[in-house]
Amino acid sequence: MSLLATGDTVLTVGGEQAHGMTANAFRSVSPDPPLVLCCVSRSAVMHDAIGDTERFGVSIMGADQRDTAKHFADKRRPLGSEQFEAVDWLEGPHSGAPLLHGSPAWLECELVSVHDGGDHTIFVGQVLGCSRDAGTGALLFYGSAFHRV
Repeated sequence: MSLLATGDTVLTVGGEQAHGMTANAFRSVSPDPPLVLCCVSRSAVMHDAIGDTERFGVSIMGADQRDTAKHFADKRRPLGSEQFEAVDWLEGPHSGAPLLHGSPAWLECELVSVHDGGDHTIFVGQVLGCSRDAGTGALLFYGSAFHRV
């Protein structure tokens, strides 16, 4: 599967369970109603955070955000709100989740369904709000490495 190029996102939740996680298992599901899905390992901190808060943010990573994507993929980073001290962000008005500056687009979602996906859970969220910026291209993950487009 490392030969399938995917976009990169950072999933976030706010509040007491503030957490961020780089994810490339993210897709649009439906434009009407606007639905997206993300797949999260059952062992990841983000798994319980999304399940408990039932709202999450998605920052789509731009070509210049490789370091940000690596930060939120690093299991050695601090947990809780401290992990967001390394990046600029704003609080999503619909989700309370941190939305990362420099991203070409952001989504805020409310959890609408949960599905078993083996050692992962498939979370489906309805988009509550979104915005976009001009951006500088996309960050892709291919061959176990980040690439700029």
